Amino acid sequence: MKNLSILGSTGSIGQNVLEIVSMFPERFSVKGLAAKNNVELIKKQIEKFNPEIVSLFDEQSATRLKKKLSGSTSVEIVYGNSGYCDVAGLDISDTVVSSMVGAAGLLPTIEAVKAGKEIALANKETLVTAGEIVMALAKENNVRIIPIDSEHSAIFQCLSGQRKKDLQKIILTASGGPFIDRPEDTFGLINPADALNHPNWEMGKKISIDSATLMNKGLEVIEARYLFNVPEDKIEVIIHPQSIVHSMVGYQDGSVLAQLGIPDMKQAIAYALSFPERLSIGQPVPDFTTIGSLSFRKPDLKKFPCLAMAFDACREGGTLPAVLNAANEIAVQAFLEKRLLFPEIPDLIRKTMDRHHIDTKPDLNVIMEADRWARQEAENILKKIY
Repeated sequence: MKNLSILGSTGSIGQNVLEIVSMFPERFSVKGLAAKNNVELIKKQIEKFNPEIVSLFDEQSATRLKKKLSGSTSVEIVYGNSGYCDVAGLDISDTVVSSMVGAAGLLPTIEAVKAGKEIALANKETLVTAGEIVMALAKENNVRIIPIDSEHSAIFQCLSGQRKKDLQKIILTASGGPFIDRPEDTFGLINPADALNHPNWEMGKKISIDSATLMNKGLEVIEARYLFNVPEDKIEVIIHPQSIVHSMVGYQDGSVLAQLGIPDMKQAIAYALSFPERLSIGQPVPDFTTIGSLSFRKPDLKKFPCLAMAFDACREGGTLPAVLNAANEIAVQAFLEKRLLFPEIPDLIRKTMDRHHIDTKPDLNVIMEADRWARQEAENILKKIY
């Protein structure tokens, strides 16, 4: 029996994790849950999975949850960053699923690593903002980090059993999102509903917007750089609209290993939870005769500058990836609130990055300060210019 703590249990990844848990109650038990403020959903999760501890974003949400439960369970209700860290470091848990949205997942994930938990990682921002620190801590604490992102899971699988020194490059595939073929001169007309309508994947709002701007793929480049210890010049991004090839690894003899599957997160989640086993989760093998052809092309970095900025941040390193990520979170939220037009998302990020003085060897406190500064600076720019 593997005991789980799930950070981000009410999000799309968290809900899929719990669906896998429900399929295999003899293999998995939920001991801790953490979410933002979806009180109704986490109440249902508590009633179904009976965790020992639950954390929410703030005291108000925690109080609402306690009232709704009205003494019907002995679960401990906590809140805030300290509450998230309590869930992440829970003694009885073996594995922590890190699937909170954004940089908020960094500190709880670090707490889990320090506590020696195995990490099933869906929160790419953890490695984007503090990859060098997190991977060093994982090595120090003998912690295994297994990716849940479909692309990084694919790479993880393609590297398995191979010699690292034979690797030539990592090839990250991207669907291209809903606007890959849309004329750039119409981007100003794009509204949040358009951007949330991803053609292949069902995801939360933030990651859906990131997919539409290709920032999601840029963040994945930075994550891959640290997760697999590969320089950014050995990471390539290609557009693959069908989302069947989840990613590939090229080797020095010209061989390429690819991991394929239908566009559904459950395979990557189940693999991370059960590694090195593969669970029977009822997913079909793709029917290649009906798919027909698989296509690939280079991304247009002029049309989608967020991807280019992510490569820049990855190359520079230091505090710049944290600033890129923080400014992007502000820009995405502003777009969702209709305070910013779609083409202005990369503009705001670039302006924030240009105003930042990079610390090339930051510790965690410096990274957290860079994150705070970037959020405030992006908001200041937003108020003054847009």
